[in-house]
Amino acid sequence: FALRDYQKRDIKRLRVAIAGGYNRILYQLPTGAGKTVLMAWMAARTAERGKRTLFTVHRRELLIQASRTFEAMGIPHGLIAPGFTMSRDAIQVASVQTLVRRFDRVIPPDLLIFDEAHHCPSNTWLKVFERYSTAKAIGLTATPYRLDGRGLIDLFETMVRGPTVRELIDAGFLSEYAVYAPPIGIDLKGVRTRAGDFARDQLVDAVDKPTITGDAVRHYLKLAPGKRAIAFCVGIDHSRHVAEQFRSVGIRAEHVDGSKDSRRRARIMDRFAMGDIQVLTNCDLISEGFDVPAVEAAILLRPTQSLSLYLQQVGRALRPQPGKKAIILDHVGNVLRHGLPDDDREWTLEGRDRRGGGKQTNEDIQVRQCPKCFACHAPAPVCPSCGYAYESQGREVEHVEGELEEVDLDALRRQRRREAGRARTLEDLQKIETARGYRPGWAYHVWNARRRRHGRAAA
Repeated sequence: FALRDYQKRDIKRLRVAIAGGYNRILYQLPTGAGKTVLMAWMAARTAERGKRTLFTVHRRELLIQASRTFEAMGIPHGLIAPGFTMSRDAIQVASVQTLVRRFDRVIPPDLLIFDEAHHCPSNTWLKVFERYSTAKAIGLTATPYRLDGRGLIDLFETMVRGPTVRELIDAGFLSEYAVYAPPIGIDLKGVRTRAGDFARDQLVDAVDKPTITGDAVRHYLKLAPGKRAIAFCVGIDHSRHVAEQFRSVGIRAEHVDGSKDSRRRARIMDRFAMGDIQVLTNCDLISEGFDVPAVEAAILLRPTQSLSLYLQQVGRALRPQPGKKAIILDHVGNVLRHGLPDDDREWTLEGRDRRGGGKQTNEDIQVRQCPKCFACHAPAPVCPSCGYAYESQGREVEHVEGELEEVDLDALRRQRRREAGRARTLEDLQKIETARGYRPGWAYHVWNARRRRHGRAAA
């Protein structure tokens, strides 16, 4: 296996952090960036030096996928999970639940790797931290904070950032995409917030309605007909109802959840991967670690205040395949709530700023929705999907070199990132804030985040 350029670069960064005395490092990189391959490579190099690595996961599906990656790379390893005989290999892939029950039988590792590290604050993961407190620890995550927006600074000492989603798309390692948000009319008034997200029981009552599901099926037939899709639902019953309604119009659909027998669940997953199933509905099962590049569409039927959950879900459809353009059908306003999948976000160990009613304050959410085709995209005078020309809002449009009839949204995004990156003072950022019409406070947030990041790097 040949490592990609950014993987080689990030391995050097991780090594520099370790050499600098950091014992607990968080590695942030987008869903689909190949974190398991990179960590398998590091584990193999660690084994060559006579040291041991423990790679921990929180679900059986993730354990099997990690093991397959290690096997494909020719890396010997053992599995610590029900149904597997423990070995003395220098590299172990472990189910965290089984690991804590077998502490006395496991040789302590020198390198400890946590997959989906945003789960680390849970009691089970904390036991692993405490048990192997002398090991070097690397946590892997696309979204380095908890569901409620709190950071992981109490668990990790520093963070290494990988490539952005847009960089991976431009390099061909993730798929281009289109987002549509058809108006279905979900009323979330009265739905409370618990533990940082919408209350599940109240959300089910608001979303699990035949009219809403019927509209979701209709828009799938209109915007993604025949495409292999994953539907993300609020609860198990909701997921079953969605699958039933898809089947009622002749679409091959199946529901899957964690309560099913693991072998039956695996068979359903395999049938979906082979194309026997067109639409796979689920609740809290396929948001992490499900790697099927043939997934062409994500159907969002669960409103969420969690940016982490939103990015995990849309990431299922961004795995690359020749000629593929992923379709995101957002029926619950998540893209308008959190921004586009490839927005350039400011990740820190401190977590997400929850001021302003819990909305994103990393950067203003700059999403425009076409009233004609319901496509969501970066601000532009013309809809890139259907060509609809927006009416002028009375604000002067920022000048971009080139002819107006051909607006390159990717170039515009890159130009804006470069302009912000070149700003050397708070006053420079405030000028950008005014020129672009950003919400007051954007400049202060970017400036303070930059100072925190540079201060931590200097430390």
